Amino acid sequence: MPVELRRAKPPDADFLLELLGEDEVRQFLGPRTAATRDEVLEEIERSLAEAGSFGRFVIESDGEPAGMLGFHVANERNRIARLERLAVHPRFRGRRLADEAARLFQRHLVEELGFHRLELEIYAFNERACAHAERAGFVREGRKRKAYRKDGKWVDSVVYALVAEDLS
Repeated sequence: MPVELRRAKPPDADFLLELLGEDEVRQFLGPRTAATRDEVLEEIERSLAEAGSFGRFVIESDGEPAGMLGFHVANERNRIARLERLAVHPRFRGRRLADEAARLFQRHLVEELGFHRLELEIYAFNERACAHAERAGFVREGRKRKAYRKDGKWVDSVVYALVAEDLS
């Protein structure tokens, strides 16, 4: 089942909003995640206007929207991108689409957009996402203890990164 990535467009807003609202997805996202159609559309427009520094992408499987992922520049001078919002719709889970999409995304960001380092941070309780990050080639760099307030409790996060040389 081929996986493709494409930059999100305004007609994708309803799919992305539905995906971000899924209980199985929302619990793992940060508090600044877009929650309304207008917010999703703003992000899509920004992605289209600032393609080299901000992105919202749709993961497709056999031409059907299956998930999303995104990035923003964390450090322009040092060419560091921060990855965020990887989510696969529940009906597409268990097929390792996220692993393949992550590898495509890594290559796009490093080879086409010229980033040197890709970073991501995952709530430590999201064991499935941590396993995915390692399968996709990210290196675990550390744990931030009680770094974020989630549902009234302090939770740890795990920091991962990949540098351009890791892709060879």
